[in-house]
Amino acid sequence: MSLTEHLADQRWFASKAREIAHCDVVERVELRDGVQATFIDTVFSPGTHETYQLLLEEGGEQDVLAERAGVLLELIRENAEVEQGDSVIRFRALEEIPDVPSPRPVGAEQSNSSLVFGDALILKVFRRVEPGINPDLEISRFLTEHGFPHIPGLAGWYEIEGRNLDATLGMLQHFVAGARDGWDLVLEELGSDPEAFLERLGRLGEVIGRMHAVLGSDAGDPAFAPEEPSNESLGLLTATIDEEIERIFLELGDRPEAAAIAGRGEEVRDHLRMLTQVAVGGRVIRHHGDLHLGQTLYATTPSAPDGDWVVLDFEGEPARPLVERRRKRSPLRDVAGMLRSFAYAASAADIQRGTPAPEGWERRAREAFLDGYFKTVDASLLPPGQAASEQLLAIFELEKAVYELRYELNNRPGWVGIPAAGILRLLDGPVEAGA
Repeated sequence: MSLTEHLADQRWFASKAREIAHCDVVERVELRDGVQATFIDTVFSPGTHETYQLLLEEGGEQDVLAERAGVLLELIRENAEVEQGDSVIRFRALEEIPDVPSPRPVGAEQSNSSLVFGDALILKVFRRVEPGINPDLEISRFLTEHGFPHIPGLAGWYEIEGRNLDATLGMLQHFVAGARDGWDLVLEELGSDPEAFLERLGRLGEVIGRMHAVLGSDAGDPAFAPEEPSNESLGLLTATIDEEIERIFLELGDRPEAAAIAGRGEEVRDHLRMLTQVAVGGRVIRHHGDLHLGQTLYATTPSAPDGDWVVLDFEGEPARPLVERRRKRSPLRDVAGMLRSFAYAASAADIQRGTPAPEGWERRAREAFLDGYFKTVDASLLPPGQAASEQLLAIFELEKAVYELRYELNNRPGWVGIPAAGILRLLDGPVEAGA
């Protein structure tokens, strides 16, 4: 199998629908024991390209990360620097790295590859390499340094600096052994004990509120200091949503799965304009960027023997450019993503497991989460007053629901009713500040 075929066959390869014109090796750095960090440019027909990271053995063209990841762990442990030509790969440890068993792959690979060393450490390797610091490393390091306990603690990372590449390559974190995925947990408890999960959601709101408070707590760090939103930022956001609404409602036609909202595109756009007139204030900070129940774990720890929440994956939406994922936004954008996740959970429990959520469960889930969130977040990060915060939150929920609508129309028509119901609920919501 050629290198091109090998790349295109990987689950983490992002552009499977595009034709690869050719692949070029742009950097090859000898690490240790015949293992090479190899960086491949995949060039596409229109002239665009993406760079991917492989771990190869000398003379080989098949990735050996799963078998040889221990080399990367050794180099992180040693705080090594490996120079070759104009490039240097730096390995950094934030703590003493213990002796651990050989690695094993974990989970289904998506945009990255992760390997677990015993029950102690997990190494995430960023397969697609983009210029600049990866926000997952940047935010995890900030939260670790500021004592936020609800993430897998950062233990180390590695990065490359050179003429061709200057990027984060991977990060080493503590492994949260025995944890339950938040999405799996909600589907299970909706069928067994939905009331108990509502209590957990109140606690999740507190954790996310504290996370945002910490992310907005350091005015001396330019990358994280809270800022006043620009006059243009909300206008640009709403113009983008408005354009998407116009496009997608034109495409709805008479599709039966979207009948509840068909022909109401102009009404949705008018509602968006009215929200924009009253949704002002607050501050913009670094945020998660892709927050939903699937980005959380519920785990027991020595400090939380009854269980508590852990937040994962601060990389943002991988399809968006890195510079956009590092942009400061209102923390309410994360909140909107989590609220939409509750809507999906209530429907997925019925669609996937045949256990409908109790009547009113989504509304109560929202209330429980928001109660926990608003009592712990730094109020200075939000617009003044509950009503103004609700208006801005509604804009972000509409943004998310419109995105979901396009996705479901293209991929899962049977699920279109979930974002459609969210859009209808937003149309019925209050618009005037103070309402």
